[in-house]
Amino acid sequence: MSQDIYHTAQAPQASANTAPPTLEWSDAFLLGYGPMDRTHQEFVECVQALQSATEAEMLERLQGFAAHAEKHFGEEDQWMRETEFPARECHIDEHAAVLASVREVMAEVEQGRTANVQRLAAELVRWFPGHADYLDSALAHWMCKQRLGGKPVIIRRNAASNASAA
Repeated sequence: MSQDIYHTAQAPQASANTAPPTLEWSDAFLLGYGPMDRTHQEFVECVQALQSATEAEMLERLQGFAAHAEKHFGEEDQWMRETEFPARECHIDEHAAVLASVREVMAEVEQGRTANVQRLAAELVRWFPGHADYLDSALAHWMCKQRLGGKPVIIRRNAASNASAA
């Protein structure tokens, strides 16, 4: 699990007639541990900013994403270590792989090569939902049990109801 995501998977390729995949925040990403949910919403916003970056904005947006990811993953890694979360090594390794990919692409951008920024963003779009559904949801459950004595309670708005109300 220590390989970076940039090299281990091909990002979805958009055809000339389709837009690249995007990541939109929704209640489906809620895991029931407030600090994690807020950080995940910020993650989605950072990926969106990266995807919409112009050539001139790519380095700044990538640096912003990197700063967010360092803090985000560092906080989760600390929670896992402090509470002796059983699956922490795999989870920490996955965070490290993402950060390695970000650093590699940032080094390219600093040298004027921006071609892989959108590929990285597309891979983050692909990676995040599964990571949140499996590894982060287990951590959220663990954190609620450790800190609050029970399972998280998650109340999600009905997306269909929200769409018709708008």
